[in-house]
Amino acid sequence: MLLIACPYCGERPEVEFAYGGEAHLVRPADPAALSDEDWAAYLYFRRNPRGLHAERWRHVRGCGRFFNAIRDTTNDRFGATYAVGEDPP
Repeated sequence: MLLIACPYCGERPEVEFAYGGEAHLVRPADPAALSDEDWAAYLYFRRNPRGLHAERWRHVRGCGRFFNAIRDTTNDRFGATYAVGEDPP
């Protein structure tokens, strides 16, 4: 079983968590000014890199809080977890 270190609760089994998508996305300052193609790109298209990737996770069956994680997509190992608003390690 994969263990994920919640920055608020400590290590817990993966079944307590839910993936929340790519981390550190910035919402457009003026969404109404975007073209349909640009708005669709913001909403639906994400990077899917091979290797280290910053992701958002939620401890659904624990504290309920969101946090960020650096995960290696090639082996599913978490390198670090950190609170939302903190800089990546």
